[in-house]
Amino acid sequence: MRQALHHFRVETRGKGFYDVTRSVSAFAREQRLTTGLLTLFCRHTSASLVIQENADPAVLRDLERAFSGLAPEGEGLYEHDSEGADDMPAHIRAALTQTQISIPLSGGALALGTWQGVYLFEHRRGAHVREIVAHLLGE
Repeated sequence: MRQALHHFRVETRGKGFYDVTRSVSAFAREQRLTTGLLTLFCRHTSASLVIQENADPAVLRDLERAFSGLAPEGEGLYEHDSEGADDMPAHIRAALTQTQISIPLSGGALALGTWQGVYLFEHRRGAHVREIVAHLLGE
């Protein structure tokens, strides 16, 4: 059994989905393992990770609109507002999604489905540098 650890930095330009599939897949391939499990962890409370459709960009736009409705921004909506009107909605969005995901490694590649991609989901309006920790365990 072997393991590898890597930290990815993702520069965001505000709310939205940032495709990290290529970087994550490249890291997994570089380890030259045949089978295993990749764990990804987002080190933030106002961003998250999702596995989502990568073929039709309308899916991501619709998801963003849906989350805007689930956790709207607005003055006086939340007690926690010291970091801006978009901060508490970002925490709610992160709570509804995931900060950690696991993906099997099969045949030396991530076992993602045909139309699946791995995304950092930025929930804040401003630009941020986000960090994803990747841990791969396998043989």
